[in-house]
Amino acid sequence: MARAVVSTSLSVAIATGLYGISFGAIGVAAGLDVLSVMLLSLLMFSGASQFAFVGVVAAGGAPITAIASAWLMGVRNSFYALRMAPEFGPRGLMRFLQAQLTIDESNAVSASQKSPADRKLGFWLTGVGVFFFWNLATLLGALGGNLIGSVEAWGLDAAAAAAFLGLLWPRLKENLVLAGLGALVALASVPFLPAGVPILLAAAVALIPMGRKS
Repeated sequence: MARAVVSTSLSVAIATGLYGISFGAIGVAAGLDVLSVMLLSLLMFSGASQFAFVGVVAAGGAPITAIASAWLMGVRNSFYALRMAPEFGPRGLMRFLQAQLTIDESNAVSASQKSPADRKLGFWLTGVGVFFFWNLATLLGALGGNLIGSVEAWGLDAAAAAAFLGLLWPRLKENLVLAGLGALVALASVPFLPAGVPILLAAAVALIPMGRKS
């Protein structure tokens, strides 16, 4: 069984990590230097949050708005941690390492395993693997982004929004009504509010209780 966990973890890590190339190129296109882009991947290490941050920056939004948008996208990781903490129970520095590696992919691979040992193995292998490949790919994308020249000429001025939508789409399919309402709120507020604020208003739509059919 451990062999299957290793295979799954590496497959997920490589597939997810390679997407960091897009983030590196988009981060540079948004006006960040290579060091700033790398720090976002090394320290924030949450793909959706990183794309949210550079998306607001690219649109000219205030830093506090970019940070708030990134936080809203990353807060879900806290719920993953609450689920895993009783079983994993890390101590000392390992607690900080586990927190850093608590992402969608490590949680998903861990949760799909049956035994506690395999759940722990899946979490650590996937988390470490994604961290390695994501940051390597981010560096390659950032360095390559410096060589492409004009952002508009290559269409990267719209790439952040496209990549961000790609990350969200699997989750939006089950909440199309809320997604549509959020989009309408964002579009309606764009002409009147600073860049990034419409994102926060759209996120607030998710708090609206939706009735369920029995």
